[in-house]
Amino acid sequence: MAAKKPIKKAAPKKKAARPKAAPFRLTYATMFTPPEELHTRYEKALAQLKGRLGQDQPMLINGQDRFTEAKFEDRSPINTNWVLGIFQKGSAQDAQDALAAAAAAWPKWAGLKWQDRVRLVRKAAAQIEKRVYEIGAALSLEVGKNRMEGLGDAQETADLIYYACDQLEANGGYIKEMGRDPLVGFKATNTSILRPYGVWVVISPWNFPFALAGGPTGAALVAGNTVVFKPATDTPWTGRLLAECVRDAGIPDGVFNFVTGPGSTVGQTLIDDPRVAGITFTGSYDVGMHIYRSFAAGKYPRPVIAEMGGKNPSIVTKGANLEDAATGIVRSAFGLQGQKCSANSRIFVENAVKDKLLAKLLDKTRAIAIGDPTLRTNWLGPVANANQYRDFGDYCEELSQAGTILHGGHKLTGVKDGLDYSQGYYCEPTLVDGVPASHRLWQSEMFLPIAMVEGFDDLTYALTRANDVAYGLTAGFYGSKKEAAWFFDQIQAGVTYANRPQGATTGAWPGFQPFGGWKGSGSSGKNGGGLYYVPLYMHEQIRTNIERA
Repeated sequence: MAAKKPIKKAAPKKKAARPKAAPFRLTYATMFTPPEELHTRYEKALAQLKGRLGQDQPMLINGQDRFTEAKFEDRSPINTNWVLGIFQKGSAQDAQDALAAAAAAWPKWAGLKWQDRVRLVRKAAAQIEKRVYEIGAALSLEVGKNRMEGLGDAQETADLIYYACDQLEANGGYIKEMGRDPLVGFKATNTSILRPYGVWVVISPWNFPFALAGGPTGAALVAGNTVVFKPATDTPWTGRLLAECVRDAGIPDGVFNFVTGPGSTVGQTLIDDPRVAGITFTGSYDVGMHIYRSFAAGKYPRPVIAEMGGKNPSIVTKGANLEDAATGIVRSAFGLQGQKCSANSRIFVENAVKDKLLAKLLDKTRAIAIGDPTLRTNWLGPVANANQYRDFGDYCEELSQAGTILHGGHKLTGVKDGLDYSQGYYCEPTLVDGVPASHRLWQSEMFLPIAMVEGFDDLTYALTRANDVAYGLTAGFYGSKKEAAWFFDQIQAGVTYANRPQGATTGAWPGFQPFGGWKGSGSSGKNGGGLYYVPLYMHEQIRTNIERA
């Protein structure tokens, strides 16, 4: 009798490998010392992009490009004569079609093994990394980010998606065996499983239009939801680039859909439709609360993940390294022209060192190069749109009446120092002192390159002032180790930093500093890019199974 041939075991499936890390890892903390290669590759991508501006860019619904008769132009804040692209002014019907496609695709997508979803979603992150220079350059042109901020936004998106995949994998798909009932004569098993909700809407802001679209989209998709994504009207181009990355990763038709158009029609349709099982919104407090209340009026509670801004403080004591403090504050107050929900807009400094800190802040602020942010020499670009430009003038006029503008306070127009500012929305970084504590702008988010300074003698007073706002997103501290420990225990914010020259209140990165806020800054109490974010896109089911022994 012939010997039986041994049965060959199937080789275990390999997980999609993340590309090997380069010697330099780009994050918002490391972006200040990039290798020369980053500049070279950025400039090459920028030149290629500029050669194809003005194209008609479609929506993506059920895997198909969709064009509409009504269009709108996307122009650059760097130079408003530059038409970046022509985009579709979608209608309520387009939004409904996208929701229908997502609803039809959901059962099959949710029914995939979680390992298969991880594999596909990781491919989307890899597509982003493959195109990171093109996307980074587009972010500069569309938002006004300097080149490192643009590349950071693009790379952070890939890292957010990878991290969501990693978390699903680390937690075994969120399938956990629970305790066994002590039943005589029976075998009882109890299993907790997190399952997707259904159709998820993602509405992104214009300041981080890639990361704050791609991060939530990746988490929603890997959890098993299908997605309808609407970008801010100011930033449809980067939205389209994200849609192309997801499509080219092989995500099935209808699982991810991309629609453009006004918030009053397309956005409101998405918010109002009962087929929507959950929503992630990043933007203003007023709009976020409107969405939150609208969802509460439905037939039953549905999750709303809303990130709604900040009024972020830094506190500097006489025990601080003032050079580090000044560096971190300037980076966080004026990076991206102050248009970050994490921007350091309030500075509380101990009177014993106030003059010294102000001198350092002014030196660093005066040294900031302002202009076309795609140029390597410029750190500060334009504000994003005409409304921001108008608000800057209004706020500076109001603050000049209430306190002392130490630097800035002016829009840049015409030609100055050989630079032409006439076609863009350029504003000076602005430091203001002496504004009464009761003034309304200590409480209101300006979202501009404006930072207000107040001296203090008592640290408890400074902490009280720091917490005395409706927001609780980020906060920074400079002082002794003992003081920093006290600060961490007392501050009311979701992202906190101590003695950090890389940024007083900005610079969070997935897997390092998960990003989210307390109070009026966030609705979920969990931070994006962190340990507890992906479960927000799932609800729990307990499965009890009984067998006779």
